[in-house]
Amino acid sequence: MKPIIAIVKPHCAMEKKADIQKTIYDNAKSHFLGNFPDSLPIEQAYVHIGIYLGWVIDTGLYSEYFEDEASNQIFRFKRREISCTILSEIWDGYLGYELFNRQGNMFTYYYYGGGLYRSDYDEILVKTLPSIYHVTDSWENYDRIKVRIDMRFQDWRRLVSQ
Repeated sequence: MKPIIAIVKPHCAMEKKADIQKTIYDNAKSHFLGNFPDSLPIEQAYVHIGIYLGWVIDTGLYSEYFEDEASNQIFRFKRREISCTILSEIWDGYLGYELFNRQGNMFTYYYYGGGLYRSDYDEILVKTLPSIYHVTDSWENYDRIKVRIDMRFQDWRRLVSQ
């Protein structure tokens, strides 16, 4: 089963805001209850979500709610004391609108919801691996995809500022 993808439609601003305010971008449960390889540990369903959530933390695009609820995890992630998988597992593999601030939601709606993150993840980390679930949760992999997400974020900022 593929993650829930938010499609950006040409609505008026109020309708788009309403779409973003109820968006669940991804959920690990939809992965391990779907077409998840039996040969892998269930934790592998959390890697791609945790990498993105980690990037959000490093970039400061998280909401006050997330900061209040996860201040310890934010601190520990920034110190590289917890991995992307553990970060995602703490939040049950959930990636939803309430975790992001306004700018974080707008970018996530565009980038993650629009499928660009998955394309970048496949190109940079999956490559010849059998699936997205075979990517190793490592700081090296995090740093490799972070460069691309940073680039996409800068491109998006230029696009929305025009």
